[in-house]
Amino acid sequence: MIDESFEELASLYVLGLLEGAELAAFEQKLARDPALAQLVRELRESSAQLAFTAADAAPSPELRARLLDRLDTAAAWRKQSNVLPFRTPVWLPWAAAASFAIACAWLGQLYLGSRFESATLRDQQALAEFELRSARNQLEAERLIAGHQLSAMTEQLAALDRQLKSEGDLAKFKISTLASLLGNSPQALAVAVWSPAKQEGVLTVEKLPALADDKDYQLWLVDPQYAIPVDGGVFRVDPSTGVAHVTFKANRPIHSVAKFAVSLERKGGVPKAEGPMVLLSQ
Repeated sequence: MIDESFEELASLYVLGLLEGAELAAFEQKLARDPALAQLVRELRESSAQLAFTAADAAPSPELRARLLDRLDTAAAWRKQSNVLPFRTPVWLPWAAAASFAIACAWLGQLYLGSRFESATLRDQQALAEFELRSARNQLEAERLIAGHQLSAMTEQLAALDRQLKSEGDLAKFKISTLASLLGNSPQALAVAVWSPAKQEGVLTVEKLPALADDKDYQLWLVDPQYAIPVDGGVFRVDPSTGVAHVTFKANRPIHSVAKFAVSLERKGGVPKAEGPMVLLSQ
Protein backbone atom coordinates (compact mmCIF):
# COMPACT_ATOMS: atom_id res chain seq x y z
CA MET A 1 0.00 0.00 0.00
CA ILE A 2 1.37 3.41 -1.03
CA ASP A 3 1.63 6.09 1.64
CA GLU A 4 -0.60 9.17 1.10
CA SER A 5 2.43 11.45 1.02
CA PHE A 6 3.92 9.51 -1.90
CA GLU A 7 0.55 9.56 -3.72
CA GLU A 8 0.66 13.36 -3.50
CA LEU A 9 4.30 13.44 -4.68
CA ALA A 10 3.38 11.14 -7.59
CA SER A 11 0.69 13.59 -8.75
CA LEU A 12 3.16 16.50 -8.55
CA TYR A 13 5.82 14.43 -10.38
CA VAL A 14 3.48 13.68 -13.30
CA LEU A 15 2.66 17.40 -13.55
CA GLY A 16 6.38 18.29 -13.55
CA LEU A 17 6.16 20.26 -10.32
CA LEU A 18 8.93 18.48 -8.36
CA GLU A 19 12.36 20.07 -8.30
CA GLY A 20 15.80 19.72 -6.73
CA ALA A 21 16.35 17.34 -3.83
CA GLU A 22 12.66 16.47 -3.65
CA LEU A 23 12.68 15.34 -7.29
CA ALA A 24 15.88 13.28 -6.82
CA ALA A 25 14.54 11.59 -3.67
CA PHE A 26 11.25 10.75 -5.38
CA GLU A 27 12.97 9.26 -8.46
CA GLN A 28 15.13 7.08 -6.17
CA LYS A 29 11.98 5.84 -4.44
CA LEU A 30 10.33 5.35 -7.86
CA ALA A 31 13.18 3.15 -9.05
CA ARG A 32 12.85 0.85 -6.01
CA ASP A 33 9.06 0.71 -5.60
CA PRO A 34 7.12 -1.14 -8.37
CA ALA A 35 3.77 -0.08 -6.88
CA LEU A 36 4.78 3.57 -7.01
CA ALA A 37 6.02 3.18 -10.60
CA GLN A 38 2.65 1.64 -11.54
CA LEU A 39 0.82 4.59 -9.95
CA VAL A 40 2.95 7.07 -11.96
CA ARG A 41 2.17 5.20 -15.20
CA GLU A 42 -1.56 5.24 -14.43
CA LEU A 43 -1.50 8.97 -13.67
CA ARG A 44 0.33 9.68 -16.93
CA GLU A 45 -2.14 7.59 -18.94
CA SER A 46 -5.06 9.38 -17.27
CA SER A 47 -3.53 12.75 -18.13
CA ALA A 48 -3.00 11.76 -21.75
CA GLN A 49 -6.56 10.45 -22.11
CA LEU A 50 -8.06 13.55 -20.55
CA ALA A 51 -6.21 15.75 -23.05
CA PHE A 52 -8.49 14.34 -25.80
CA THR A 53 -11.66 15.09 -23.84
CA ALA A 54 -11.23 18.87 -23.99
CA ALA A 55 -13.70 20.83 -26.14
CA ASP A 56 -12.51 22.12 -29.51
CA ALA A 57 -11.09 25.64 -29.27
CA ALA A 58 -12.45 28.01 -31.91
CA PRO A 59 -9.76 30.32 -33.34
CA SER A 60 -10.18 34.06 -33.08
CA PRO A 61 -11.21 36.06 -36.19
CA GLU A 62 -7.65 37.43 -36.54
CA LEU A 63 -6.17 33.93 -36.36
CA ARG A 64 -8.70 32.66 -38.87
CA ALA A 65 -7.83 35.46 -41.29
CA ARG A 66 -4.11 34.70 -41.00
CA LEU A 67 -4.72 31.00 -41.57
CA LEU A 68 -6.81 31.66 -44.70
CA ASP A 69 -4.16 34.03 -46.01
CA ARG A 70 -1.49 31.37 -45.49
CA LEU A 71 -3.66 28.75 -47.16
CA ASP A 72 -4.08 31.03 -50.21
CA THR A 73 -0.34 31.60 -50.33
CA ALA A 74 0.33 27.87 -50.01
CA ALA A 75 -2.16 27.09 -52.77
CA ALA A 76 -0.50 29.59 -55.09
CA TRP A 77 2.96 28.18 -54.30
CA ARG A 78 1.68 24.59 -54.81
CA LYS A 79 0.54 25.49 -58.31
CA GLN A 80 4.06 26.60 -59.04
CA SER A 81 6.08 23.82 -57.38
CA ASN A 82 3.58 20.96 -57.08
CA VAL A 83 4.76 20.56 -53.43
CA LEU A 84 2.30 20.60 -50.53
CA PRO A 85 3.99 22.12 -47.47
CA PHE A 86 2.83 21.09 -43.95
CA ARG A 87 2.75 23.56 -41.11
CA THR A 88 1.69 22.84 -37.55
CA PRO A 89 -1.42 24.88 -36.68
CA VAL A 90 -0.47 27.67 -34.31
CA TRP A 91 -3.45 26.91 -32.04
CA LEU A 92 -2.53 23.26 -31.49
CA PRO A 93 0.00 23.91 -28.65
CA TRP A 94 -2.56 26.09 -26.90
CA ALA A 95 -5.21 23.41 -27.19
CA ALA A 96 -2.79 20.79 -25.85
CA ALA A 97 -1.85 23.07 -22.95
CA ALA A 98 -5.52 23.68 -22.14
CA SER A 99 -6.23 19.94 -22.21
CA PHE A 100 -3.31 19.25 -19.93
CA ALA A 101 -4.46 21.96 -17.53
CA ILE A 102 -7.94 20.42 -17.45
CA ALA A 103 -6.42 17.02 -16.72
CA CYS A 104 -4.31 18.43 -13.92
CA ALA A 105 -7.32 20.18 -12.38
CA TRP A 106 -9.42 17.02 -12.56
CA LEU A 107 -6.70 14.89 -11.00
CA GLY A 108 -6.15 17.46 -8.24
CA GLN A 109 -9.85 17.64 -7.47
CA LEU A 110 -10.10 13.85 -7.42
CA TYR A 111 -7.12 13.59 -5.07
CA LEU A 112 -8.39 16.30 -2.70
CA GLY A 113 -11.86 14.73 -2.65
CA SER A 114 -10.47 11.33 -1.68
CA ARG A 115 -8.32 12.93 1.03
CA PHE A 116 -11.36 14.76 2.46
CA GLU A 117 -13.51 11.59 2.47
CA SER A 118 -10.73 9.65 4.20
CA ALA A 119 -10.34 12.34 6.88
CA THR A 120 -14.11 12.43 7.43
CA LEU A 121 -14.28 8.66 7.91
CA ARG A 122 -11.40 8.77 10.39
CA ASP A 123 -13.15 11.52 12.38
CA GLN A 124 -16.41 9.56 12.45
CA GLN A 125 -14.61 6.42 13.64
CA ALA A 126 -12.80 8.36 16.38
CA LEU A 127 -16.10 9.91 17.54
CA ALA A 128 -17.81 6.50 17.66
CA GLU A 129 -14.94 5.03 19.69
CA PHE A 130 -15.08 7.98 22.10
CA GLU A 131 -18.85 7.57 22.61
CA LEU A 132 -18.39 3.83 23.20
CA ARG A 133 -15.70 4.45 25.83
CA SER A 134 -17.90 7.07 27.52
CA ALA A 135 -20.84 4.65 27.69
CA ARG A 136 -18.63 1.92 29.15
CA ASN A 137 -17.20 4.32 31.74
CA GLN A 138 -20.68 5.46 32.74
CA LEU A 139 -21.90 1.87 33.18
CA GLU A 140 -18.85 1.03 35.26
CA ALA A 141 -19.38 4.12 37.45
CA GLU A 142 -23.04 3.20 38.01
CA ARG A 143 -22.03 -0.36 38.92
CA LEU A 144 -19.48 0.89 41.44
CA ILE A 145 -21.97 3.32 43.00
CA ALA A 146 -24.62 0.62 43.34
CA GLY A 147 -22.10 -1.74 44.88
CA HIS A 148 -20.96 0.92 47.31
CA GLN A 149 -24.54 1.68 48.38
CA LEU A 150 -25.31 -2.01 48.90
CA SER A 151 -22.14 -2.43 50.93
CA ALA A 152 -22.98 0.60 53.09
CA MET A 153 -26.51 -0.67 53.76
CA THR A 154 -25.15 -4.13 54.64
CA GLU A 155 -22.75 -2.58 57.12
CA GLN A 156 -25.57 -0.57 58.68
CA LEU A 157 -27.71 -3.69 59.05
CA ALA A 158 -24.80 -5.53 60.65
CA ALA A 159 -24.23 -2.66 63.08
CA LEU A 160 -27.94 -2.60 63.88
CA ASP A 161 -27.92 -6.35 64.49
CA ARG A 162 -25.01 -5.95 66.91
CA GLN A 163 -26.80 -3.11 68.72
CA LEU A 164 -30.01 -5.07 69.05
CA LYS A 165 -28.24 -8.16 70.29
CA SER A 166 -26.53 -6.08 72.93
CA GLU A 167 -29.91 -4.74 74.08
CA GLY A 168 -31.71 -8.06 74.30
CA ASP A 169 -33.25 -10.90 72.38
CA LEU A 170 -33.27 -10.17 68.61
CA ALA A 171 -36.46 -12.19 68.15
CA LYS A 172 -38.38 -9.51 70.07
CA PHE A 173 -37.81 -6.93 67.26
CA LYS A 174 -39.45 -6.57 63.85
CA ILE A 175 -36.80 -5.71 61.22
CA SER A 176 -37.80 -4.97 57.63
CA THR A 177 -36.07 -3.63 54.52
CA LEU A 178 -38.13 -1.23 52.40
CA ALA A 179 -37.51 -1.15 48.63
CA SER A 180 -38.09 1.77 46.30
CA LEU A 181 -41.28 2.08 44.23
CA LEU A 182 -39.99 5.22 42.46
CA GLY A 183 -39.05 4.97 38.82
CA ASN A 184 -36.76 7.99 39.06
CA SER A 185 -35.02 6.79 42.28
CA PRO A 186 -34.76 2.99 42.04
CA GLN A 187 -31.74 2.97 44.38
CA ALA A 188 -33.65 4.37 47.37
CA LEU A 189 -33.60 2.04 50.40
CA ALA A 190 -34.82 2.01 53.99
CA VAL A 191 -34.54 -0.20 57.08
CA ALA A 192 -37.25 -0.16 59.81
CA VAL A 193 -36.78 -1.71 63.26
CA TRP A 194 -39.81 -1.98 65.55
CA SER A 195 -39.82 -2.88 69.23
CA PRO A 196 -43.22 -4.29 70.26
CA ALA A 197 -42.28 -4.00 73.92
CA LYS A 198 -41.41 -0.31 73.75
CA GLN A 199 -43.99 0.44 71.00
CA GLU A 200 -41.40 2.50 69.12
CA GLY A 201 -39.01 2.04 66.24
CA VAL A 202 -36.11 3.42 64.22
CA LEU A 203 -36.20 4.17 60.48
CA THR A 204 -33.05 4.69 58.39
CA VAL A 205 -33.52 5.98 54.82
CA GLU A 206 -31.04 6.52 51.96
CA LYS A 207 -31.27 8.04 48.46
CA LEU A 208 -34.81 9.40 48.69
CA PRO A 209 -35.39 12.54 46.56
CA ALA A 210 -35.55 15.90 48.34
CA LEU A 211 -39.05 17.34 48.82
CA ALA A 212 -40.76 20.61 48.05
CA ASP A 213 -41.62 22.81 51.03
CA ASP A 214 -45.29 21.77 50.97
CA LYS A 215 -44.60 18.01 51.09
CA ASP A 216 -43.53 15.42 53.71
CA TYR A 217 -42.74 11.72 53.69
CA GLN A 218 -45.09 9.75 56.00
CA LEU A 219 -44.40 6.36 57.58
CA TRP A 220 -47.16 3.75 57.88
CA LEU A 221 -47.35 0.50 59.91
CA VAL A 222 -49.64 -2.20 58.57
CA ASP A 223 -51.24 -4.10 61.48
CA PRO A 224 -53.84 -6.77 60.49
CA GLN A 225 -56.10 -5.75 63.41
CA TYR A 226 -56.76 -2.36 61.77
CA ALA A 227 -58.61 -1.75 58.52
CA ILE A 228 -56.17 0.94 57.38
CA PRO A 229 -52.42 1.43 57.98
CA VAL A 230 -51.43 3.14 61.23
CA ASP A 231 -49.71 6.53 61.10
CA GLY A 232 -46.04 6.42 62.15
CA GLY A 233 -45.29 10.11 61.69
CA VAL A 234 -43.77 12.35 59.05
CA PHE A 235 -40.12 13.02 58.19
CA ARG A 236 -37.89 14.75 55.65
CA VAL A 237 -34.52 13.79 54.16
CA ASP A 238 -31.25 15.66 53.73
CA PRO A 239 -31.64 17.51 50.38
CA SER A 240 -28.08 16.72 49.26
CA THR A 241 -27.85 13.04 50.27
CA GLY A 242 -31.45 11.82 50.60
CA VAL A 243 -30.60 10.38 54.06
CA ALA A 244 -32.78 10.40 57.19
CA HIS A 245 -32.58 8.73 60.63
CA VAL A 246 -35.96 8.81 62.40
CA THR A 247 -37.26 7.49 65.74
CA PHE A 248 -41.00 6.90 65.41
CA LYS A 249 -44.06 5.79 67.36
CA ALA A 250 -47.48 4.68 66.11
CA ASN A 251 -50.57 6.71 66.97
CA ARG A 252 -52.34 3.45 67.94
CA PRO A 253 -51.22 0.39 69.89
CA ILE A 254 -49.56 -2.12 67.57
CA HIS A 255 -50.02 -5.85 68.12
CA SER A 256 -47.93 -7.04 65.15
CA VAL A 257 -46.43 -5.34 62.12
CA ALA A 258 -47.03 -7.05 58.78
CA LYS A 259 -45.46 -4.35 56.62
CA PHE A 260 -43.93 -0.90 56.68
CA ALA A 261 -44.65 1.69 53.99
CA VAL A 262 -43.67 5.27 53.19
CA SER A 263 -45.89 7.60 51.14
CA LEU A 264 -45.55 11.13 49.80
CA GLU A 265 -48.10 13.40 51.48
CA ARG A 266 -48.87 17.07 52.00
CA LYS A 267 -47.06 19.03 54.68
CA GLY A 268 -47.78 17.79 58.22
CA GLY A 269 -49.16 14.41 57.15
CA VAL A 270 -52.64 12.95 56.77
CA PRO A 271 -54.77 10.54 58.89
CA LYS A 272 -55.17 8.20 55.92
CA ALA A 273 -52.70 7.70 53.05
CA GLU A 274 -53.56 9.84 50.03
CA GLY A 275 -50.34 10.23 48.06
CA PRO A 276 -48.25 7.71 46.14
CA MET A 277 -46.27 5.02 47.96
CA VAL A 278 -42.50 5.47 47.55
CA LEU A 279 -41.15 2.67 49.82
CA LEU A 280 -42.63 -0.69 50.82
CA SER A 281 -41.30 -3.66 52.79
CA GLN A 282 -41.56 -7.21 51.49
